[in-house]
Amino acid sequence: MEMVSAIVHQLTRNLSMEEIEKSGFATYYVDHTVGVWPTAAAGIPFNACEFQVKGDPVTDLTEDLAAEQKARATYENILRLITEPDVCEPIKFLRAREIVHFQRFGEALRITQDHLDSKNFYAFNPAFDRCEDCGCDK
Repeated sequence: MEMVSAIVHQLTRNLSMEEIEKSGFATYYVDHTVGVWPTAAAGIPFNACEFQVKGDPVTDLTEDLAAEQKARATYENILRLITEPDVCEPIKFLRAREIVHFQRFGEALRITQDHLDSKNFYAFNPAFDRCEDCGCDK
């Protein structure tokens, strides 16, 4: 978020009122001046509902994988729309970071699955559920 905020600041810090109006940035400017207010491209404000967690390792790691892929796809869409090198290079860095995060979450998911009963992947939460007979993981 900090890098994206810095890019927005660099692109907007010297805008004249005429440029703000002409660019379609006026309604945003009225509410936020040129401060960063995190929203989706369609204007939907960021909120905590964006964080998905169930407390189950397989579910949460799968959600993490999906989040990294969504972010990567967003950065690729941005790169298709812009040509400004001062914007493209940091976005390329962020895209590469999402790819590495996806790989690490994938490794964590494989490790987690290796430690589960392969016949019973989704029938219990290994972080909480224990065998009633002996106390081991089911």
